[in-house]
Amino acid sequence: MPNFNELTLSREVLMAIADMGFEEMTPIQAAAIPLALEGRDVLGQAQTGTGKTAAFGIPMMERIRMDVEQVQALVLAPTRELAMQVAEELNRLGAVKGVRSLPVYGGQEIERQIRAIKARPHIVVATPGRLLDHLRRRTLRIGQVSFVVLDEADEMLNMGFIEDIESILAETPGERQTMLFSATMPMPIQNLAMKFMREAVKATVPVRELTVPTTEQHYIEVRESQKFDVLCLLLDTASPGLSIVFGRTKRRVDEVSEALAKRGYAALGIHGDLTQARRDQVMRKFRDGSIDVLVATDVAARGLDIEGVSHIYNFDIPQDAEGYVHRIGRTGRAGRTGQATTLVTPREFDLMRLIERMTGRKVQRRPSPTFSEAIEGQRRLSMDKLLQVVEEGNIEHYKGAAEALLAKADSTSLIAAALKFMTKEPDATPVLLTEAAPLRRPRSESRPFSRPRSDTGGRDRRQSDRRSRQNWDARR
Repeated sequence: MPNFNELTLSREVLMAIADMGFEEMTPIQAAAIPLALEGRDVLGQAQTGTGKTAAFGIPMMERIRMDVEQVQALVLAPTRELAMQVAEELNRLGAVKGVRSLPVYGGQEIERQIRAIKARPHIVVATPGRLLDHLRRRTLRIGQVSFVVLDEADEMLNMGFIEDIESILAETPGERQTMLFSATMPMPIQNLAMKFMREAVKATVPVRELTVPTTEQHYIEVRESQKFDVLCLLLDTASPGLSIVFGRTKRRVDEVSEALAKRGYAALGIHGDLTQARRDQVMRKFRDGSIDVLVATDVAARGLDIEGVSHIYNFDIPQDAEGYVHRIGRTGRAGRTGQATTLVTPREFDLMRLIERMTGRKVQRRPSPTFSEAIEGQRRLSMDKLLQVVEEGNIEHYKGAAEALLAKADSTSLIAAALKFMTKEPDATPVLLTEAAPLRRPRSESRPFSRPRSDTGGRDRRQSDRRSRQNWDARR
């Protein structure tokens, strides 16, 4: 891949890139950045975790004028979490030059945001609902922005924000530069690009790479009643560092997370009905390792960028190929390896095949782990923990006790006993989950999947009640 030094970039931006540890460009960066530096409108297609923020952030930094004290660039993101993450990375890219980025999202005190906006940031990263609120209050004006980015546009489409986005873009100058990034390109997104972008050029990662190549993808054919036990065997066998389990509904997430906790796993659930404070608490525990299994709905997990997620488990098959791409994009990020496993009931088998065709990637079938394999996985985990303690040292106070034990038993027996004591055997505590009806393959392949309903109880995404949409955004 090309090096950033091969681009015509300012010294300040190159220094910031070096400070962030970037050297070679990712495919989407190599495709999009040169076009954007020429001032072209860019339509970028790539999965999450491929460096999209830098793909638009680097050209954006070059466009910012430090002698102009007003908002010069706008980024629209679907969720609070993504807005915060994008603003953080943009602040790192602009650190040397002095470019300031401000996240604006629902769920935060609006008066606090108004004070921050009065400090005149150069870039605003916003969720659509809260941005419209500021525009109505006239606490933020975007009639002078020269650079607009729509990030994860297909997610904003699924969440019902297209009308809001059109209203926002109508407030910006017609001569602005626009970049749109999306993992998938459904027709409404293409129509949006045709309406609001000027002779946009495409920067595309080939379809066969829409799912991250560093992520191993498998599916297990299993009856609905066996799903939970198979999930537990998978967790015991792989002993993942951090993993995300996706459920189709809020009820499913609650039941699966509670059942996992009942069987001794450090798991919590997250979905749209949780308060923002509770969501923040769950995510804080997941990031610091207090829990290692996060059970989530699609909407709640959108925009999450958590380092160290090694495994994705689709407890319920996603409703469409777009959802599949976004789900497994939570792992295998930034060149790291990851694993994604989907539990498929016999009546959902055709749906799995359709996802394969749309993503251009073969998903390998694998058998369910056995009880013996689960025990072996836990045994390996115990051995790794013992070796880790030895490597970390600080065990001097225990050597006297160890010598006393060695006087009573041989070392092999003692280590075997320690491993037996540490090893978690598969727990068969009975749990009760509400059985979910299988998803069926649609009759028409011209619209391969029904559009997933939002996590807000199935509201029509095309509703015109803007206040309801703002409240929905605030909860995220």
